[in-house]
Amino acid sequence: MTAHRIALVTGANQGIGFAFVQELATRMDPEDLVLLTGRDPQRVAEAVSRIDGVARVEGRVLDVTDPDAVAGLAGELGAVDIVISNAIGPLVPERPQSEQVDVFVDVANRGAQYVLRSFGPIIRPGGRLIVVASSLGTLDHLPERLWPRFDGVTLAEVEQAVEDWLRSVHDGTAGEHGWPEWINLPSKVAQVAAVRAVAATRRTADLADGTLVAAVCPGLVDTRASRPWFEDFSQAKAPAEAVTPIVDLILADRVDPAMYGELIRDGKVLLWK
Repeated sequence: MTAHRIALVTGANQGIGFAFVQELATRMDPEDLVLLTGRDPQRVAEAVSRIDGVARVEGRVLDVTDPDAVAGLAGELGAVDIVISNAIGPLVPERPQSEQVDVFVDVANRGAQYVLRSFGPIIRPGGRLIVVASSLGTLDHLPERLWPRFDGVTLAEVEQAVEDWLRSVHDGTAGEHGWPEWINLPSKVAQVAAVRAVAATRRTADLADGTLVAAVCPGLVDTRASRPWFEDFSQAKAPAEAVTPIVDLILADRVDPAMYGELIRDGKVLLWK
């Protein structure tokens, strides 16, 4: 990748997103720019003030659930080298999931889809377009009858599957259609499917110029979002530890073509199905 690079991280006020910005700022060059984005101006400014690195770091207010805002920032920048879609909506066990699904999907799924649509076309040759997902995003976490909704489909078809699932949650028919009760599972599968759909349309050109489009799994990380769902954090990683192998991948001069369009955890491809 060339000098004077631009990197952008969504959902970067805290946790894994903040750790991505810190790691990139430490390892990129003084002429490079890392954009730390989030929805709240005060939290964005406070997060930027805590970054200690070599590269320049600037805060930008960005609501990934607003497609016009996402497209507007992409248009303003014109070209970027690294995009990490990391934003995630809140999800807690003490509330019915049907009451949380709209906000959760709006951030984790629609937000990632907007980022893929707006920033995919402006990734420079040799760049990186990354969606932070989960090992829960493989097809085996859904009943096999739902696989055709996400396998070998277009981004528009993934988006439609998400909307159909969301509608079934609200009308009480999700179980009849085979959707898991835990909304995190369809959401994560849809994230990975969206990455795969985008990657399928640009694979040949990207492989020729060294560009990587991929989903990544940081593993179990001790963050505010994960604490309500797990009791044993003895094997969990701190955010800074979790992002290191991902940034290794992002900043590598060359990437294994076998990783293109795939879900990657600890430097290895997780089987889609």
